Amino acid sequence: MLECKELVKRYKEKCAVDNLSFKVNKGEVFALLGSNGAGKTTTIKMILGLVKKDGGQIILADDIKIGYSPETPYFPPFLTGYEVLDYYGAIQKIPKDERKNIIPKLLETAGLENNKTRVKNYSKGMLQRLALAQSLLGDPQLLILDEPTAGLDALGRLEMMKLIGGLKNSGKTVIINSHILSDIERVCDRGIIMKNGAVLNTWNKSDNNEKSLEEIFIDTIGGI
Repeated sequence: MLECKELVKRYKEKCAVDNLSFKVNKGEVFALLGSNGAGKTTTIKMILGLVKKDGGQIILADDIKIGYSPETPYFPPFLTGYEVLDYYGAIQKIPKDERKNIIPKLLETAGLENNKTRVKNYSKGMLQRLALAQSLLGDPQLLILDEPTAGLDALGRLEMMKLIGGLKNSGKTVIINSHILSDIERVCDRGIIMKNGAVLNTWNKSDNNEKSLEEIFIDTIGGI
């Protein structure tokens, strides 16, 4: 689905991403892990084409559609959830009749069935769910979610992880950037642990590790 080979991104004298390589398989939930400044968001922006890479390759499956949910989503506060999706759907040139059909389904998938609430009255959790619904417009095969549980309470995080698990079950491929390791361990299949833009370690749920992901992460980051 996606392969990054020896990616490099420099900002003046700082190397934000340093010969980074990893592969994401179809139908899996893949995690980008690391402390602040590890290069996770820069990597995401290069995959999306928002930041120009200075070296390496990004190889995507043919004709792939990508959906993206940013860490801090912002939507026009005077619009309802339905109107937000209708607006972004129009930008994507999704026909009006098709938008009328898919938007209620996307809102239901995200747990936002009440279409009359305006965004200015949304909680943090509702904004994150709306961002997830927006990322699903156009039925993308690959979803990139940057801190999808940021700022959510324990219940909100559980609900978001349940939504992401449902996306995986529907055949979507998902990349998650998150600091909340318990969430990652619950929903992800594999991941990489980054520091200073490079891969220090890999994690695979199927390995049946004796240590928790948190312990592996601390051993990796704290031992350097």
